[in-house]
Amino acid sequence: MASRRICIAVAVALQCGCTPPLPRFEKTLAAQDSATAALGAWCEARHIASPARITASRIRGDDAPPPAELAGANAGYRHVRLSCGNSVLSEAHNWYSRDLLTPEMNRVLDTTDTPFGTVVAPLHFRRERLSSTRGAAAGCPAGTILSHRARLTLPGGQPLALLVECYTRANLD
Repeated sequence: MASRRICIAVAVALQCGCTPPLPRFEKTLAAQDSATAALGAWCEARHIASPARITASRIRGDDAPPPAELAGANAGYRHVRLSCGNSVLSEAHNWYSRDLLTPEMNRVLDTTDTPFGTVVAPLHFRRERLSSTRGAAAGCPAGTILSHRARLTLPGGQPLALLVECYTRANLD
């Protein structure tokens, strides 16, 4: 009897075009090279805040050494919370190659809370997802619903950044 109810619920969901929020959220993230842009689109579609603007709040004092791929490079590091309105949508660790950025980009990253994806968008980077985990991966806070590890590369293939992104329940509320 329970399996019949599950089958009926699935059939109804498929007929009405309803998809549970987490798979829709994952699809939104996969459609963009920039998590900042994806979160902005998600915030707007879900009416999380108006205007649907993503802001970064830096978390200071817990710098982490760069991963092996960026070791020896002039690596920068940012640990931020990305929010839309009052809702924190993600916490992210970002190691990036300062030498591949313009001096102005480095200045903005060093002195403001502008999201990384917004600052480096003119570089036309590409995103390669290295892993995706439902729940918290290493380095993510409790309550994380989805974790990504990703690499950003420039059009010529140079590694621009390595990321650990921890998405919060606020994305599904």
